[in-house]
Amino acid sequence: MLQSGPWSEKGWESLLYRKTVGGLTDAPLLSIQDMGALLPPHPPPPTHPPTPHRLFPQDNPFRQRIAEVFSEDGEGNMTLDDFLDMFSVMSEMAPRDLKAYYAFKIYDFNNDDYICKLDLEKTVNKLTRKELTPEEVCLVCNKVIDEADLDNDGKLSLEDFQHMIIRAPDFLR
Repeated sequence: MLQSGPWSEKGWESLLYRKTVGGLTDAPLLSIQDMGALLPPHPPPPTHPPTPHRLFPQDNPFRQRIAEVFSEDGEGNMTLDDFLDMFSVMSEMAPRDLKAYYAFKIYDFNNDDYICKLDLEKTVNKLTRKELTPEEVCLVCNKVIDEADLDNDGKLSLEDFQHMIIRAPDFLR
């Protein structure tokens, strides 16, 4: 019998439930089971909850923000269900609209349902690892808003963002 925690019988039941209700297909389920087979039979209990730094590669500048968006508490403390939701959205089989929705949420740092100039500045600085001058960052942000803001309100709505994604098909790959 498995111990309690994410690799317990309850954890696997949750995974199987998500597979049958929707979200995961046979391919991801098999790879998750294969990953589980690589783990020791009784992993040591964690001394502290997983942090985004342990869940995501160190070179992803959005790792903390991704964890915040997908965690139920909004603080980045991910449960097994939160992780499975993230895994499902980031799989190649996830619908494009769903990927665009979560990409929008990741870039909406202030959680106001718009990507404003401050959100864009944070995004550009993370992507470039703050290698651009403030003037260059401002130029990039203004250009994005000029080209993608359909209703000219100075910020990007989800609709503006999705329209921009359609014009840049490689964005979500």
